[in-house]
Amino acid sequence: MKRTLWIVAFLAVVGGFAGFQQYQSWSLNKKPQDDAAAKLSGGTEPGERGGGAGRSGQQGQGRGAGAGAGRGQGREAVPVLVATAIQKSVPVLIRAVGNVEAYNTVSVKSQVTGVLQQAHFKEGQDVKKGQLLFTIDPRPLEAALKQAEANLARDSAQLRNTREQLKRYEELVEKQYVSREQYDQIKTNADAAEAVVDADKAAVENAKVQLSYCYIYSPVNGRVGSLLVNEGNLVRVNDGAPLVIINQVTPINVTFAVPEQHLLDIKRHMASRKLSVNASFPAGEGRAEQGILTFVDNAVDRTTGTIKLKAEFTNSERRLWPGQFINVALTLSTQTDAVVIPSEAIQVGPEGQQIFVLKEDNRVELRPVSVGQTNVGEAVITKGVAAGEQVVREGQFLLSPGSRVEIKDEAKVADETKNEGRRRSGRGKTKTDGEGKGPASAVDPAKGEGRPESKVADGALGEAGKAADQTNGEGRRRRRGESKG
Repeated sequence: MKRTLWIVAFLAVVGGFAGFQQYQSWSLNKKPQDDAAAKLSGGTEPGERGGGAGRSGQQGQGRGAGAGAGRGQGREAVPVLVATAIQKSVPVLIRAVGNVEAYNTVSVKSQVTGVLQQAHFKEGQDVKKGQLLFTIDPRPLEAALKQAEANLARDSAQLRNTREQLKRYEELVEKQYVSREQYDQIKTNADAAEAVVDADKAAVENAKVQLSYCYIYSPVNGRVGSLLVNEGNLVRVNDGAPLVIINQVTPINVTFAVPEQHLLDIKRHMASRKLSVNASFPAGEGRAEQGILTFVDNAVDRTTGTIKLKAEFTNSERRLWPGQFINVALTLSTQTDAVVIPSEAIQVGPEGQQIFVLKEDNRVELRPVSVGQTNVGEAVITKGVAAGEQVVREGQFLLSPGSRVEIKDEAKVADETKNEGRRRSGRGKTKTDGEGKGPASAVDPAKGEGRPESKVADGALGEAGKAADQTNGEGRRRRRGESKG
């Protein structure tokens, strides 16, 4: 127990001595560092005060300018683009996404078993109805045809013989030189020979038909796809894979589905006239293709609640292709004297759809509207705007009811947009060229070789460091002398 107390006491003495040494060293180092810091702050503080005053002045000027700009903006007119509401006839359309389907699709298969000798077309070629497509090795079927013809010739000769015998027995039976039983037997043989000849004729016809299957012709006008079986392969009857697929693309069909609530309107208009269908491409390439509605499915799809429709297009230029997805617009009727404005003029507010209408004093009025349908960037307004009124189509986010506006010239706006794009392109090119060069020098030529404040600060810090090192050295020497003493 005593040993433990002595150890604790020794550790306390050693710890106190070490703490005293650390405190003495810190007190000796603090004074030179404080002097150096005071020197540094004394040299740079006025500059900082001057800079601070400059910055505060700049901030004050910025706040004053911002406030003045805000007040000036409140008094200035807001630049906007406007459009005039016009009255015209607008088609009532039902839009959907359709899929192009071939008018006829034929999967060509072999009806006989044999080796495919030759394909008489190239992949992707247009073919006509009745054009030769494939030739299958005809030699086995030609031999079968010759055999059937030989059997027919043999049985025909036997038939002629039995007929001659029948004539002779008819005379003999009348004179009662032969019995009636013998005559009936000869007559039966003649009838049997005639039946055999008929069967041989049918066999010959069947052999001819089988031989004709060796030459496969196109059943429709269309375009062939990829050759699925190459020459030299053995084809069989009722093979799963076809030899080639032919699609008829002129005319062509487009299938699409519309919600079931449009079914009554479609049937009502179809009863009076043919409904036109426009097919346009998603990328907006060229004019739309014109077609007519030809088919309405006999049931509504329960899973989607839509009805399937089909339209037929002449496709003389072959712009439509099987499997393609296109935008379809079915025209039901035409709405006359409809008020139309640009779609971008319509905003959505707390009370619904609304627009800004320009008044005579160049101020705007916020007015709720009722929108009928939207068609290619134009909206039909059923209530809220009259024909001839001007509406704001660009710049609505800076407006409030009663704001004064300035109408911008669309031509100037377009030119400014083009010039801005060119300037941005030029800046991007310049930046790219600058990055391609070597690294920039450390000294900025616009700012000179360096800041004098930085040099002064670096010198002061260096002097403070030297003074601290000297003080540390003296403190160490004193502690060594005391420990020796």
